[in-house]
Amino acid sequence: MPAGACPTRSIGFNTPWALIILYLGGALGVNTWLMKGFFDTIPKDLDESAKVDGATHAQIFFGIILPLVAPILAVTGLLGFIGTINEFMIANVFLTDPDSKTLAVGLYGLVSGERNNNFGMFAAGSLLAAIPTVALFQFLQRYIVGGLTAGAVKG
Repeated sequence: MPAGACPTRSIGFNTPWALIILYLGGALGVNTWLMKGFFDTIPKDLDESAKVDGATHAQIFFGIILPLVAPILAVTGLLGFIGTINEFMIANVFLTDPDSKTLAVGLYGLVSGERNNNFGMFAAGSLLAAIPTVALFQFLQRYIVGGLTAGAVKG
């Protein structure tokens, strides 16, 4: 090891932080545009009426706006989670050490060999990999459905 070299790298090949930074950079534009479109649908009258009633900017945002945008926050969180857990290409390029492979790359390794096709383990791993996504969707479903009914107008 050269003099002054750090034995533990926090960012670089085969490190989780490097992969997290890459994922954040890739999803930032899409999620920001998606949330901006949703924020544009909230009527400005709500903001103005709260200002007239004497609410501060923080009270308006946390008390009025944030509960109304909970569905888009839930959707972008779910899409970000699904995109990250299923991402293959970037993880396959940047994680070269077998001990640092992600789930998708590890599952691919089970069936990528010519004679080492272990489809039973691959199918079991794929089913187990779906459990966190389904659990997160079940948790976030109340926010998504609640947001759909919150903006409804009584007839």
